[in-house]
Amino acid sequence: MTTAQYAPTLETPALIHTWDHPGVCPPLTTRQHKDTTSPLDGINPHTCAVDSTAITRAPIHPTHCNIPVWESSRFDSVPDVVIDWGVIAQMRVEASHRLSARVGTDGIDITHHQDVGRVIIADLLEEQANLAMTAGQDPWSLSHQARMGQALFDSLFRLGRLQSLVDNQDIENIIICGADNVWTETCDGSLHRSDPVADSDDELIDFLSFIASRSEVNERSFSPAEPRLHLRLDNGARLAATAWVTPRPSVVIRRHRLKDITLHDLVSQGSLTSTCARFLAQAVRQRASIVVCGAQGAGKTTMMRALCAEIPSHETIGTFETEYELHLHQMTDRHPLVHAWEARPGSGEKDGAGRRVGEYLLDDALYDSFRFNLSRQIVGEVRGGEILAMVKAMQSGSGSLSTTHARSAEGAVRKLITCAMEAGPYITSDYASRAVSQDIDFVVHLEMTTTVEPGGGFRRHRWVKEIISLQASDCATGYSTSRVFYASDGEQLASLVWLPEAYAHLYDTGCEVGL
Repeated sequence: MTTAQYAPTLETPALIHTWDHPGVCPPLTTRQHKDTTSPLDGINPHTCAVDSTAITRAPIHPTHCNIPVWESSRFDSVPDVVIDWGVIAQMRVEASHRLSARVGTDGIDITHHQDVGRVIIADLLEEQANLAMTAGQDPWSLSHQARMGQALFDSLFRLGRLQSLVDNQDIENIIICGADNVWTETCDGSLHRSDPVADSDDELIDFLSFIASRSEVNERSFSPAEPRLHLRLDNGARLAATAWVTPRPSVVIRRHRLKDITLHDLVSQGSLTSTCARFLAQAVRQRASIVVCGAQGAGKTTMMRALCAEIPSHETIGTFETEYELHLHQMTDRHPLVHAWEARPGSGEKDGAGRRVGEYLLDDALYDSFRFNLSRQIVGEVRGGEILAMVKAMQSGSGSLSTTHARSAEGAVRKLITCAMEAGPYITSDYASRAVSQDIDFVVHLEMTTTVEPGGGFRRHRWVKEIISLQASDCATGYSTSRVFYASDGEQLASLVWLPEAYAHLYDTGCEVGL
């Protein structure tokens, strides 16, 4: 890239720089390149008037752009760049108002909001730099401009001060118990204290409300009237938050690291034996309905993805989730035919039927899915009312998969029966027990153990503790169970106990019954 000299103006003396760093966009001013198309071609930077055809045909080139995509990591080592997040919060509010006004006036498609946002950010940074100059402060350095631009862009379109944590590939969970009490859990299970993510709890709550409301596709409310928030972030991570009903705002962001994983991978990690993996693979291929259970963080979703990897690639799959977590629809090389449904909570007052405007439940999605010629119907996590969708999916005989929280395999059965009874007054105990026992074939229970290490840290190990088969019965509970695999106390790999007749051919592998 050739060096670009920016023409000075009387209005913006602080923004005059010579840029000669190859491959890096200047943070503010416009530059010209011959035969280069910018994602903002067609936008007047002063009026934001848009030629939509120009934007549509223009490819995005990160190194050839009029208004750049700032990357704060380029300046992380610059010691004199300190972001005033209070100023960024104020600018974000103003930028949001301007963006709403311009998009509303010009009818710009959602896919171009960030393009217009970059123009607005450039305008705001110029205004702030001029105010700084008027107040007698030092001119903003190039790195200061870039860091401020990136911080404002992250706050407006991404996750603000949380973004660097979410981008860190070593982090699996971000745990926030108040704005200044932030911890990260890395892939090896160790916990690390992190920097504050807001200057106050009120600022944190305000930002959470902002990111919950800015989605035009799946908007959520977060307010004293709606004190809980469950949200899928743009990168696929899952955010859960509560406020007003807790002493301080509580937030957990779960990053899904192991998306493309197989049972063989889990064997290599020491989570189950090869015999257990062969059994589960065969169960999936024979269209058994399987529930995966365990404590929070035990690896239920990871096991679900590994089980789904055993589904033949030619099958058409439907997934039903409150927030996308399986991400099968993103792994088209493995499963090219996936219809992914996500529930939507709706907003506003409830109608006569007790439903919010725009609400879309998993039960609705499952009803719609019967016109999609699905081979499999997979319901993600069952925490309550999702049980009805799970039972209906399993009743279709497609070989459904689901997860739920429970302390044991049989405890998962009791919980699912309870969830079914709580789904409506018309569901009796007998019906719930019969529905669960008749339609679930196997329950896989995952255990998580924590080992304290000499250095003071700790490591977590996740593994299959037990697999049971489930049958309807005339006994008092309405069902009976049989252990297929089990790990005794002190063991961390489940051994084969008994094989159902349909899986007896697995004896040919040479494995021995463990008990």
